[in-house]
Amino acid sequence: QMQLVEAGGGLVQPGGSLRLSCAASGSILSIDTMAWFRQAPGKEREFVAAIRWTDGRTYYKNVMKGRFTISRDKAQNTVNLQMNSLNPEDAAVYYCAAGYLGGVYLNSAIEGYRYWGQGTQVTVSS
Repeated sequence: QMQLVEAGGGLVQPGGSLRLSCAASGSILSIDTMAWFRQAPGKEREFVAAIRWTDGRTYYKNVMKGRFTISRDKAQNTVNLQMNSLNPEDAAVYYCAAGYLGGVYLNSAIEGYRYWGQGTQVTVSS
């Protein structure tokens, strides 16, 4: 079992930045990938970014490239999401996820992630 706890959400003005963090505990060796998803009201949960736990290779949804950066700290068992140039369309609940994709699931596939955090709200408004 793993537990994931997100932090860092809040209110930010358009054009601003936020850094989300996800602290993982438990069976970290049972997973190979950690990711961030987000869900806006009335919309489906969507993939944001993923990072392979072993070698740090990163994957992004195309529209996030250049604005969002995912990183991990293996010593602290944390995954971070640095978000820059935020706009109102980025407002959502952001979820941290962890799973063993094993080359079977795409990094963006929700069904590949067994463990989920409770989510943290990001609001972008002036």
